[in-house]
Formats: sequence, C-alpha cells, structure tokens
Amino acid sequence: MFRPDPILPPYYRVVQGWYKRKAKELGFDNVQGGSVSFVQKFGSSLNATPHYHCLVLDGVYAFTDDTKEPFFIETPPPADEDVRQIAETVSVRTIRLLERRGVIGEQDAYDPFSEESPVLAGMTAASVRNMIATGDRAGLPVRRVLSDPARGVRTSSLCYVSRGFSLHAARTVEAHNRAGLEQLCSYVTRPPLASGSLEKVADDKYLFKMKSSWSDGTSYIILSSHELLEKLSSIVPPPRAHTTRYHGLLAPHSKRRAEIVPAENNGNTPSEERRKSGSTKYRLAWAALLSRVFQIDVSVCPVCQGKMKIIAFITDPESVQRYLRGEGLPTEPPPIAPARSPPQLEFEY
Repeated sequence: MFRPDPILPPYYRVVQGWYKRKAKELGFDNVQGGSVSFVQKFGSSLNATPHYHCLVLDGVYAFTDDTKEPFFIETPPPADEDVRQIAETVSVRTIRLLERRGVIGEQDAYDPFSEESPVLAGMTAASVRNMIATGDRAGLPVRRVLSDPARGVRTSSLCYVSRGFSLHAARTVEAHNRAGLEQLCSYVTRPPLASGSLEKVADDKYLFKMKSSWSDGTSYIILSSHELLEKLSSIVPPPRAHTTRYHGLLAPHSKRRAEIVPAENNGNTPSEERRKSGSTKYRLAWAALLSRVFQIDVSVCPVCQGKMKIIAFITDPESVQRYLRGEGLPTEPPPIAPARSPPQLEFEY
C-alpha cells in the first residue's frame, strides 16, 4: 500500500539542505524554509504512478537575535548541476531507506494492505506496471494505439532522472503573482480525468486521450468498462492518508508559522470579523462563499461601488408587499415547477 510518509522526508531534507547551503554562502546561518506537497497516484495513462507536486519557497527565512521579525532571503536559482545532485542524492537515500525498512530487497516484505484488501493491492501493483489485473485480459499489458542509470540523466532544462526517480525544477512563479500561483495549484491538484478526455467508441470500448503523446507516438489508450473501473479503483487515495502535506515553516505545528503566515484582519473589529467569517471560525459567511465560488461580491453596491451594510430586516408581510409594489417588483413568489426525473437513470457501463 502506497504511503507518502517514508518518501517525502528524504526529499524535503535534501532540498532544504541545498537552500540552507546557499543561504550560508550569503552569510546567513539561522534559516528555515517551507513547502507544500501534493500527493498524486495517477499518471498520464490512468496508471498508478505515485509522485509528488511540491510548491517550495524559492528561498529561506532568516532569524536574527536583534529582531523578532524574520526576513526572506531569495536564493540564487538552481543550475542543472544542482538539480542533478539533488535527484541523485534523493534516489540513493530513498532506496536505502526502503531497503532498511524491508519494503524492497531480496526477501519479500510483509504488506498488511495485501492481507486486508488483496484484490485492490493486486490491481494497484498491476497498474504500476501498466498491466491488467482482472477480467479476460488479466496479466496482459494495457492496449495502446500505435534504462535505469545511477548517475542523473538530463531530460530537459532543470530536469533529471536517476534510478527511476525524476526531478523537475523548471517551474517558478514570481512573487505576488496570485493568478499564476492559483493556476499552478490548480494543475498540481488536478483530478485524473479531465472533461472530454474519455470517449466511448463502442459498446465496451473507451478511448482515453492523454495530456501529451509518448515518445513512441502513443496518444490514446483503449480500455474496456471493466478495465476503466480497475484503473480508477487503483488510484483512489488510501483511507486516512493526507494528500496535502506542509513542511518547515508552513507546517501546522511550526512555532514560527504565525510570523510567516499572519492572520488577516483588514482593520475590522472582532465582532465584524465573526460576522464576516460565519458563526464559528471554521465557517464562512454566505457572502464570502459566493465571492469565493462565483467571484461575486454581494457586499459591494453595484451603483456606487461602496461597501453595503445591513440597515434593517423587514419581516412584516404587508410592509414587504408595499415595498415590492413601490419598486415595481412582483409580490407573489413564482409557481413551483413540477419535479422531473433524473437526467441519467443508470450508468452506461
């Protein structure tokens, strides 16, 4: 069963070690960075490919004795040689850790997930190898249309592969570019199936379009309904396994988190903040939800663009009707339309 816990710490320590060394070259010793990791189990062909998308602060925060407020130090951008060394170090440490824990090696390790859910464990193992585990085509590779060096191999700019582990470090977002950061977060948290990527071409045949073509020209894979369900079942995250992880200064229990991610107040009083955020601190008011989902701020006047506030609640029916008639609005609610049947009574497969 795939768990992110043993894999992420070696990677995070190696990456943060590089940032700390760069900060030390600039003359700063007491520094700390942070990152957010998103765990994904699927690849471009709906196969089980555990990997991580990590948003890493492109620098570190320095802490000095003469001031209580930390300040950010932007480190120089990494070069190809830096990415190669990080990829090689992470691969060596991860394999060594998995061997020490008995996950890989000459002897078969005990996997409690295989005992609890043998069918799902078999489907996951087959999906990792791009094979079919159940049905008439069990043991066969997925139908398609159309080396492992220890030293890192450069695949593109700031991208290296070493012993089955790949590292891509060529994507950056400038400071205060909120739109770019939102777009990047939408990509790293995307679902395995995008709208329009799956097409039914026969009674029991589906065509899945991949995001980008493979090197051999493969751009589609063909799946039966049984194989499609098997693929989707094998990439469901395991229970009680968080798919979003916070590290360093951004971790929930970091003592310095409040200094880096302060709570927004905007000059409002505590009572105004409670009304704005809802009945409790874990809820958002309906106006805030409308603004977040539909990007409509109902608290702003559409005429003068000023901030609206509640003057009074009108609950008397006669007063409500008198006001509506004065504004030329209907005083009776629209008739309730009859209930309709669901548009889709059953799944096609």
